[in-house]
Amino acid sequence: MTAQLAAKAAEPPSASLGDQRHRLTAVTGMAGLGLDAIASVAYGPEAVVLVLAGAGIAGIGWTLPVTLLVVLLLGVLVACYRQVITAFPDGGGAYTVATTHLGRRAGLVAAASLVVDYVLNVAVSVAAGVAALTSAFPALLPWTTELCLLVLLLVTLVNLRGVAMSAKLFAVPAAIFVASVLAVIVVGLVRGAPLHALPETTQPVGVGSVGLLLVLAAFGNGCSALTGIEAIANATPSFRAPRRARARRAEAWLGLLLGVLLIGLAVLIQKFDIRPVDGRSVLSLITEGSFGNGAVYLVVQLATVLLLALAANTSFGGLPVLAAKLARDGYLPHVFGLRADRMVHRHGVLVLAVLAGVLLAVTRGRVDVLVPLFAIGVFVGFALAQVGMVRHWLAERGRNWLGRALLNGFGALLTVAALVDVTASKFLAGAWLIVLVIPVLVLLLMAVRRAYNRIGELIGVGAVPDRPRRTGCVVVVPVVGITRLTSESLSAALSMGDTVIAVHVSFDDEQEQARRLQREWEEWQPDVPLVLLDSAHRVLGPPVAAYVRSLTDERVVVLIGEIEQARPWQRLLGNRRGAVVARHVGRTTSAVVCRLRFRLGQRPTPPTDRRMPLSKGLYLHR
Repeated sequence: MTAQLAAKAAEPPSASLGDQRHRLTAVTGMAGLGLDAIASVAYGPEAVVLVLAGAGIAGIGWTLPVTLLVVLLLGVLVACYRQVITAFPDGGGAYTVATTHLGRRAGLVAAASLVVDYVLNVAVSVAAGVAALTSAFPALLPWTTELCLLVLLLVTLVNLRGVAMSAKLFAVPAAIFVASVLAVIVVGLVRGAPLHALPETTQPVGVGSVGLLLVLAAFGNGCSALTGIEAIANATPSFRAPRRARARRAEAWLGLLLGVLLIGLAVLIQKFDIRPVDGRSVLSLITEGSFGNGAVYLVVQLATVLLLALAANTSFGGLPVLAAKLARDGYLPHVFGLRADRMVHRHGVLVLAVLAGVLLAVTRGRVDVLVPLFAIGVFVGFALAQVGMVRHWLAERGRNWLGRALLNGFGALLTVAALVDVTASKFLAGAWLIVLVIPVLVLLLMAVRRAYNRIGELIGVGAVPDRPRRTGCVVVVPVVGITRLTSESLSAALSMGDTVIAVHVSFDDEQEQARRLQREWEEWQPDVPLVLLDSAHRVLGPPVAAYVRSLTDERVVVLIGEIEQARPWQRLLGNRRGAVVARHVGRTTSAVVCRLRFRLGQRPTPPTDRRMPLSKGLYLHR
């Protein structure tokens, strides 16, 4: 009871109803963050069969035992990640656990491995969905890369509308897929044999014994069905209050559903004696054995195509939250921590889409190239999370801490063994690249942190600075002529500094116009001196910057007035002089550069009021 009260007290204050509307429930959490795990039933059992079928009937007979081992690991992982949700409700999953209890470097390894796995999950899911589509419609095969990028674009656009929106949109396809596969399993179990003879295997038939290495290889392949289990724990902040309870419920239901589907399909594989057939997936063969080639078969195939493509949504729900945690800790640019309306970390979504798009373009959307790189990163996170949770319970020693520590210890043992198995079985097929990428990504994260530390030292973060003091300030205002823009700029400048100086840059062939401007300036009497600057090389920035550097005042501000066009197309008419001067002065001097927007069509400032609200249209640089 005490632990429950403490957990409830640790929950953040309830957000507004509008904020809660854009968060996940247990059901939408399964749909938004569990699509990767659910879709894995389309390729997880097949990955097991591809290995075991090499030993003939004896090998296929090991499908269910190997699947049961995978489901055992699944159950342990689900129980362990439910504990992660309780202990670390702020999200981040393996990164947060490892950083807290295993140290900074272990946390960065977990984060890097999860980032790699999230990017690969998007690429593999989209490529697998498009591959299923092109298998059904071979005419689309030449457009594989373009179709992959189109699907990625659609999923990205939906996720920019919020994780709750994507979960609601994708819940229907997920429900259709799950219901269809469950129907296939139930009908197949009732039949006990295929409805009609299935296609003959195209793989050479072997009559060999099943050795330990074969079983381990099949288990390593089958572990690809476990990717995505961690996503709910990583994105716990995306759930509605009470977020712990909702996230734990979603994790439990996702594990139960996935386990039932995997075991049911494994039983049917053995009953129907399913063997690999070129151009056909194992799920399609099982569906044909249960229902034939009718309407249900088409529904299952189309639902599989759609769900495989949408499984990328898991990464879009998990990686932006993880990136926000890394940004908060200084390991990624702070912009990744910004959250827009609808609770969207847009920069994380966009960067994930770009990285996955590059990967799809480089591999041309080939699943056989991407799959060997998959699942290694997530098992690194699994292992570190479980070891970290053992340390957590040993340090906390709350109620039932020993049982929880033993559960996480068992999970750590299984995940480390699975990690070694998966890496060894896929190393030569391309997994070596992931083994290299993860350390490089860790070094990049550490470099970002060092850069922020240097910045913090330079600006005195954490130290008590000198008390603010009033100093003299001179404001330099570049002008072109005597206009309303000039008047508004000088009015703003007079409210900012003790001394205001207007400067005008003239070229060699404009000396007469410069003298005329000076005479008109004296007649106007703005109470601001005008300084003429010559430019022999017809440039604007260097003369103004040279004049600013010649000033001896402690504080110098350069205020640049700019016209803001009323219509977007009219922006093409601008001369960009203000931007040129701002860029050169900002780079070559220590002055503060301000850019004042003057909106065309706004009412003029009354002549008697020399003040201007600086909160509207004033940009500061430096």
